[in-house]
Amino acid sequence: MRHFVFDAYGTLFDVHSAASRYRDAIGAQWDRLSQLWRTKHLEYTWIHAQTGRHVPFWTLAERSLDYAIAATGGVPAGTRDKLLSAYRTLSAYPEAADVLQDLRRAGARLAVLTNGDRGMIDDAVAAAGLGGLLDEIITVHEAGVYKPNAAVYRLACERFGVAPDAISFQSSNRWDIAGAKAFGFRCIWINRHGLPDEYPDMPADLIVEDLKPLTALAARS
Repeated sequence: MRHFVFDAYGTLFDVHSAASRYRDAIGAQWDRLSQLWRTKHLEYTWIHAQTGRHVPFWTLAERSLDYAIAATGGVPAGTRDKLLSAYRTLSAYPEAADVLQDLRRAGARLAVLTNGDRGMIDDAVAAAGLGGLLDEIITVHEAGVYKPNAAVYRLACERFGVAPDAISFQSSNRWDIAGAKAFGFRCIWINRHGLPDEYPDMPADLIVEDLKPLTALAARS
């Protein structure tokens, strides 16, 4: 494989790092708030995709955070704004930069394919120091619909000028892997939390605990 396409949120970037930074302010409910924030954010993208009402990912980030705050009993004044600011500069997973660098050295072309708005992903990539390691940043706004719609995955083929089976797609989200597999990508599920598998009719080609095994795959290709 010479073309590696990565999901961003949860795959390269730790979506729970924003709430973790302010866990003392949020209190004992910080983890539940973070989980609800993430769950609702994804749910909102699916609903908007299915109803044909595309709105910016950032708007859905705000709405889902507001739901999570209300559902967990509230946060101190000013914490909401701090959480939203932190979400634009999420921490990258510790192995991300080294793996991307290794893939580039092996001659691979690299892209991010994300639900995030361009400004959001630019901020995250810059904060993590990953900008010089990516050939392409592809966002769903170009398709006008969220993943797992096939139009989104098609953007990567168009950008690289290759067929789906020439792309290795990496995501920590099993639903994203299912969508990408149905489209025709070779799929690697980054199962960081040892979750049970789903969607047996749309299986991942490989399941790994983090991004590190990708280096060996690129070296063998």
